[in-house]
Amino acid sequence: MPRLPESSGRRESALAETTSGLAPEAARQIDRLSMSVPDPLTALTYVSRLRERQPAAFQRMAESRTALQYAITIFSYSRFLSDELVENPKWILDLMSRNDLQRVCRTDEYLERLRFLLSVQGAQPAPDARTLSQFRRESILRILLRDVLGLGSLSEITEELSNLADAILEAAYQGIRAELVRRYGRPMMTFGEDSVESGFAIIALGKLGGGELNYSSDIDLMYVYAGNGQTEGPQRISNKEFFKKLAAQLTQSLSTYTPEGLCYRVDLRLRPEGRYGEICISLDGARNYYQKRARDWELQMLIKARLAAGDVETGRGLLEFVEPLIYSSTLDFSAVEQMSATRDRIDHKLSGRGRAPAAFDVKLARGGIRDIEFLVQCLQRLHGGRVEWIRHGGTLLSLIRLQDKSLLSATEYWRLASAYEFLRHLEHRLQVAEDRQTHVLPQDPESLDLLARQMPAALMGERGARDQLLRQLNVHLEQVITIYERIIHAQKPIYYTNTVDVANSIADPEPLVEAPGNLIRSLDDTSPALAAEISNVSLARGLRAFEHFLERATAAPELVRTLETDSTLSRHLLDMFEHSPYFAEEFIREPDLIVEAQEVVSRKLPFPDYTASAHRILEPAGLRRFFRREMVRIQTDSICAKAAIFDTLGRTSDLADAVIAAAYRMAVKHVAGAKPPAEAGYQPSDQLMVIAMGRLGMREFDLASDADLVFVLPDDDQREMQFWTRVAERTIELLSAYTGEGTLFAVDTRLRPNGREGDLVQTVGAYKEYYSRVAEAWEGMACMKSRAVVGNMEAATEFLHQLQEVDWRRYGQSGRSRTDLRHMRLRLEKEQGLGNPLKAGRGGYYDIDFALMYLRLKGAGLFFKVLNTPERIDILEKMGHLEREDAAFLEDAATFYRALDHALRVFSGHAEGSLPNSESKLAALDELVERWIPGRLHDETLSVKVAQIRQKTRQVFDRLFG
Repeated sequence: MPRLPESSGRRESALAETTSGLAPEAARQIDRLSMSVPDPLTALTYVSRLRERQPAAFQRMAESRTALQYAITIFSYSRFLSDELVENPKWILDLMSRNDLQRVCRTDEYLERLRFLLSVQGAQPAPDARTLSQFRRESILRILLRDVLGLGSLSEITEELSNLADAILEAAYQGIRAELVRRYGRPMMTFGEDSVESGFAIIALGKLGGGELNYSSDIDLMYVYAGNGQTEGPQRISNKEFFKKLAAQLTQSLSTYTPEGLCYRVDLRLRPEGRYGEICISLDGARNYYQKRARDWELQMLIKARLAAGDVETGRGLLEFVEPLIYSSTLDFSAVEQMSATRDRIDHKLSGRGRAPAAFDVKLARGGIRDIEFLVQCLQRLHGGRVEWIRHGGTLLSLIRLQDKSLLSATEYWRLASAYEFLRHLEHRLQVAEDRQTHVLPQDPESLDLLARQMPAALMGERGARDQLLRQLNVHLEQVITIYERIIHAQKPIYYTNTVDVANSIADPEPLVEAPGNLIRSLDDTSPALAAEISNVSLARGLRAFEHFLERATAAPELVRTLETDSTLSRHLLDMFEHSPYFAEEFIREPDLIVEAQEVVSRKLPFPDYTASAHRILEPAGLRRFFRREMVRIQTDSICAKAAIFDTLGRTSDLADAVIAAAYRMAVKHVAGAKPPAEAGYQPSDQLMVIAMGRLGMREFDLASDADLVFVLPDDDQREMQFWTRVAERTIELLSAYTGEGTLFAVDTRLRPNGREGDLVQTVGAYKEYYSRVAEAWEGMACMKSRAVVGNMEAATEFLHQLQEVDWRRYGQSGRSRTDLRHMRLRLEKEQGLGNPLKAGRGGYYDIDFALMYLRLKGAGLFFKVLNTPERIDILEKMGHLEREDAAFLEDAATFYRALDHALRVFSGHAEGSLPNSESKLAALDELVERWIPGRLHDETLSVKVAQIRQKTRQVFDRLFG
């Protein structure tokens, strides 16, 4: 490999430092091995760190050229695995003892290793998230070595990554099921005249379903159980409830963050009814859905469906049923047209005209990974009805079979397979560096050079630099685009083909405005006032969604009449469709929600007393409907009436408080009826205190926020700990359960003492003992953003006051807070800043938050119930801890960050930590943000404003922390 001139001096210096005092032969080995990897300097840095932290293990490695080779290879390709290896050098030594790098590990082998690890650690019956994450990382280290040392092909590497995921799913499933069976008994169902145990299947979709998982993919899953019935244990529940608990716990165990990271990001949105569907569905329910209601794309995604874990018969029962629905029995052009239209819509959002030029995505770009996979599925849908041989979920094998049946020429196959292999290797190198799900090429020349050196030499033609990488990439993309256009458009009759002015299309950077469909055009005759409003606002992004809404609304003509006669409502509703695809989908799903919007924009009714309203609700389904309606009202006020951002967040927090209180009340009643307190005469009411932390604790809760809650019991009630633990569990279940009405919000209880390992409910005394002796600095700081939301409010507030006094004595009075907070903030920046720059990056929102926490501790550990950010700033300024200029800026910056975060949530329905690449989406966000920020911040584009505020925020942070 060529040496990089600009880094050669640094490498020689690092080599000298690393090998100082080593035997000459060991030093020469490290020198030779470091020169054979793509990133010698980083490799030597980690070797030095390993030698310093693990001297005994390093000595054993230094005695083996193979062990050194494996370690230095990992150090050159993956920072996250390098960090793990420094802490766990035995992974390399264990790997050498197994001597299995030359072959693919099967699922059953991974499962056997995981079970052994769990038995050694005593993790029975259900494995904890940390163990699963650690096992995944250790196994990925082995797979990466096979990959970069050329010991496995691309298809073998993706197969192994999929086998590993299958094994983890199976182990987690079996452990959680066993735990639930011990509690509730086996879930039974009727089969003929017999009663049999109901099975549960974990169906993999997407990359995992195709057996082609990435190093850092989401895993797309669907949960299916065999049939309805009930459990046979002393505490009986329905099969549906049993499997919902199983599915929720399984999802949580896989996707919980731990010190070893998370195991997998689980995506359940491809299940029937998407995010509005139940978390798991019966086999009969799934069959009925796919036969009668599934949309075309939902059938297409089933091409990759595969049983990953669980009961074979249940999985086979679904997959065999849906297979004939997926594939056409004749060559029907309409299927191609539907798929092509879908792909064109994806292009419109994600192609160069909607993305920043520098952000090149190897998956979504024209000619990229998605094009190849889409093309393969298109051919499978068209020809799979008569040629069963081509039915397969894996892209590479499907390409071979399509060529075998002459559905691709030899040249087309070779070019598509070569491009796919090149792009997937590139994707793997991007993801394995930091265990991040990324597909975007780096922009700086040095990183591109490193990426080029990390690519397999056989694919690059030579060990080249970035120019060679980009040349190869462009060749593959151009060849895929040519084949894609030729094959897709060869299926189209001439009258489907539109003439496109390519030059003008490329020159125009704005998204095209779609022409209105027949339904909207017909409004000129049926609803002229509504048609005029649509014409006046010039819908672009929301046109198709609004037409879909009208299709649904025509079933209730009074809704269309309401829009026709109420111009204020129609104008504001169009505004929401244009700026919030998420709420557009809400209105499409339930058109009657426009009544809630009407009450807000017409100011007919004030916002209700949420606590009083929720108190009148007696069952969970009604509580979910109430929450959904009121969220529509709050966000309509935010988007259309431009309500101040902290007013919106405060109102959303009030709604969440009321819902938690109602769920708590329902939980107490339910548990008291099913499992009453052990002590006769004990009257449960509000003894259990529910404390909100994080955003809800600060009264800055927002759409799609998680509720950070902890449950605290007075010492005098400790004898009823089991009863109140059941109440807490039931409360969480009511708030976070997946149902047909959706969820209320996710609940995170990991901020309790000892995190996930600690008891869900703990006493006041246990909390005080933990915070005074054991708690880490960050736990003490988190406690400062807490308030009581349910239970005995007076006692809870006094408890928090006492707890924060403990914090002040440990961190404020001792003077530790400044140093601890600064170190904590910079660590978060290093660990999370790249993926979440608006919050954790340099100058992000965390800079403001940490500065205010420091000043609060500095001010003798101020305790006050009002916790939102502007009010904290105001109090600190009045106490003389903040200069007026800094206070004014921090209030503007906090308002801007919360407004931007809110806009991202309103647009997409979930939290995002960075600005999008799409110019169209950026424009929508800019229009939203300007509704909620002071006029003095309106002078620049959104991207420029973000850069300016981040820079000045960090300046304030540096002044305070030094």
